[in-house]
Amino acid sequence: MREIACDESGYEGARLVGGVTDVFAHAGVELTIDAAADCVADLRRRIRSPAQEYKANHLLRAKHRGTLLWLLGASGPVLGHAHVHLVDKSVFLGRGGTDLLVPALLEASRVWGDGITVVHDRQNALTPDRLAALPFPVRFVASGDDARVQVADFLAGVATRVASQARAGRPDPELAALLRPYLTPTSDPLLL
Repeated sequence: MREIACDESGYEGARLVGGVTDVFAHAGVELTIDAAADCVADLRRRIRSPAQEYKANHLLRAKHRGTLLWLLGASGPVLGHAHVHLVDKSVFLGRGGTDLLVPALLEASRVWGDGITVVHDRQNALTPDRLAALPFPVRFVASGDDARVQVADFLAGVATRVASQARAGRPDPELAALLRPYLTPTSDPLLL
């Protein structure tokens, strides 16, 4: 079975509006453990932060823009190996949605196809009942213990920030253009 490593950004439980974020992103990455570890090691060399675990906010700093462009771009390690499901929370709520994670995981199944196993960052909202509704098994890990999940976290966090800034009238056309090839078919393309 193919393993798809996933993580999310912008999830605030049942609070779809009025929270800290107005956008939700769920990223899936299909990289080998070694390729993801090489990616994270390369990011560490480029960013040079003493942080134990890197997050998207490291990449989103102006001084690391070149590194972010590399990560998302054609010469980076993730293009063609990752997807991100991007949702405007208020639109999702308006369509009658009440749990963002399960629809995002179902979208992962549509994107990656049958015969997958999902490796996901620990998430209390993915209860046994919700997991039972999925057509594939999910295994939880700590994001710091799996470089593939860290790479998914980078992609989800960057997508959330770029989309939120665009919604606030501060678009970043360069990053939006780099993110578009990663969007799943049911993502909201107007967010970028």
